[in-house]
Amino acid sequence: MFPKYLPLIKKLTLREIKARYKQSFLGFFWIILNPFFQMIIMSFVFSNILKFGSLGVPYPLFIYAGLLPWLFMVQSLSSAMNVFITDASLIKKIYFPREILVLSTILAKTFDFFLSFLVFVFLMIFFKFPFTVFMFFFLLIFLIEFLFVYSLSLILAAFNLYYRDVQYLFNLVITLWFYLTPVIYAVDFFPEKYRIIFQINPMAVFINAYREVLLGGDFPKWSSLGIGFFLSLILFFIAKKIFKKLEKNFADVI
Repeated sequence: MFPKYLPLIKKLTLREIKARYKQSFLGFFWIILNPFFQMIIMSFVFSNILKFGSLGVPYPLFIYAGLLPWLFMVQSLSSAMNVFITDASLIKKIYFPREILVLSTILAKTFDFFLSFLVFVFLMIFFKFPFTVFMFFFLLIFLIEFLFVYSLSLILAAFNLYYRDVQYLFNLVITLWFYLTPVIYAVDFFPEKYRIIFQINPMAVFINAYREVLLGGDFPKWSSLGIGFFLSLILFFIAKKIFKKLEKNFADVI
């Protein structure tokens, strides 16, 4: 996307990764511990107390397959939203495509995502869950989700620089979005007449696709994944247009 800026992207991404855990005793272990303990708590509450079903899959595996892509999205958006505020001095000093700051932030979260995914692999071994060739489609699904998250991050980062209320509204929307996304439950247990929600909700599409290839031992549902890709692509072009229009006055707003 920005070939001549690859060294800068690499430097900013590494800076983002190192800065978050530089003065932390456990360092990078927090990347793994955060989703792992969330998975343990949710597994206990929703499988033992509320008795949520997981379609024959061990519930820790079921919920972790949904939790990881959800946390990647939320944490990426949350960090990217404030990137122009935290790096204001850098923006004022030199010129470079401002999208790079957003991109490097999400790439740092990608590192977190794949490191946390190793725990999922160990869980599969622990529960003696079979590995299949369909698991390789996991990377394709992630690329589509990455496009969606990057596009949405561009919009939020730009608007948050102009209107700081965006970050507060974001927290409200994320809470509602979480319950409309099958992170803790299976779509099959949702009333049939309301399942249209999961067809137009990109995160629901991605999470279902992850579960199909990782736990279902099957191809992703191509029609749903196609809709997710189409929505992500449309969002990308809209985001680029909005970003380019607002970018001109970034230095003045800061």
